[in-house]
Amino acid sequence: MKRLRGSLEILLILLGLSFPGCDWMGPGSTPSEVVPGVSDQTLLIGSSMALGGHASYLGKQTLHGALSFINKINEAGGIHGRKIKLIAYDDGYDPPVCVANTQRLIVQDKVFALFSYVGTPTTVKILPILEQAKIPLVGVFSGANALREPPNRYVINIRASYYQETNDAVKHLVQDLNLKKVAVFYQYDAYGFDGLKGTELALKAFGLTPVARGTYIRGTMNVEDGLNKIKNSGAEAVVMIGTYEPCAKFIRLAKSQGYQPIFYNVSFVGADELARRLGDEGEGVIVSQVVPSPEPRRNQEQLIGVKEYAELHQKYFPEDTPNVIGLEGYINARVLVEGLSRAGKTFNREKFIDALETIRNFSVGIDQAINFNPQDHQGLKAVYFSRIHRLQFFPLSDWQEIRRVRDGR
Repeated sequence: MKRLRGSLEILLILLGLSFPGCDWMGPGSTPSEVVPGVSDQTLLIGSSMALGGHASYLGKQTLHGALSFINKINEAGGIHGRKIKLIAYDDGYDPPVCVANTQRLIVQDKVFALFSYVGTPTTVKILPILEQAKIPLVGVFSGANALREPPNRYVINIRASYYQETNDAVKHLVQDLNLKKVAVFYQYDAYGFDGLKGTELALKAFGLTPVARGTYIRGTMNVEDGLNKIKNSGAEAVVMIGTYEPCAKFIRLAKSQGYQPIFYNVSFVGADELARRLGDEGEGVIVSQVVPSPEPRRNQEQLIGVKEYAELHQKYFPEDTPNVIGLEGYINARVLVEGLSRAGKTFNREKFIDALETIRNFSVGIDQAINFNPQDHQGLKAVYFSRIHRLQFFPLSDWQEIRRVRDGR
């Protein structure tokens, strides 16, 4: 159900939740210890994400993927007899709104934990709030280094970082394709700066620097100046740190002008939506991902988690097509549930974080296991690459094939 509150939109209150979280003192808790958002029957969590506006595809698919698994758990009776209830507020990918949403979730709704935030510029703004409230945030659709360094007890990252994505991409561009002229097109904010720095560090290892840097302002489609700078540099490849709308416009304009370098995008771009907006102009565009593709693969047994995600997503959100963003949300929910299960019947926020830090070699049914410890709050490390061919994404493993095609061999 939907309710409007000024500029904020409560897109979803799971399972009919229409009341703020209640406090609970479990057996063994001291009289002075009140655990927000926890009752004998429910556990309340909250999220702020882009559910409307130019990045809405990212927020909605993250949310749908997470709810697919949460719904399954709730239908089976919940965790230690408690059902998870989620409040998701729309921030429109706008940092001040995200801050207001977060304050509301903590102070008014009294959620136990925060979950599955979307975006770097929004999430980095709430870090001081997390520290002050001592409230955990589990799962962020962002690879920003600022969410990883210095280590933050209250931030539980699951996905690989942008530094890892851009590092692996640059290695392939330079080593496999023998390219020396690499440019960066980036969103002019914390997200874009992080991707730019990761690319610069990766190029520095090969004695290179970006031959050009082009930018656009978050929430706009003003990509022309950035394109002109990069095109005039003669860049052979463009590392793109943006969202699907401006990146699609950049690629379409470049190709219309006869400029066809290798276009590479980091995972936050929203691969499926990027491909949809590019249509035939998407041929050859590369995107890195931090989870395997939900498309069927031969070794389906190894990827049983991907299969379960696709089935649950289709069950609860049949209007969607399973996608990598939804899969990431599903994995976030599996980690949340595992941490709550390990924390036991009687727990608080600190014990919940302690429980998450005990996770070792935890399988979520993909081709890598999740690991945490007190010094490392990033569960996954692997990066996957895919390439658009005939309007669809296909796994990219042979980068030499790209070189052969470009050389006309």
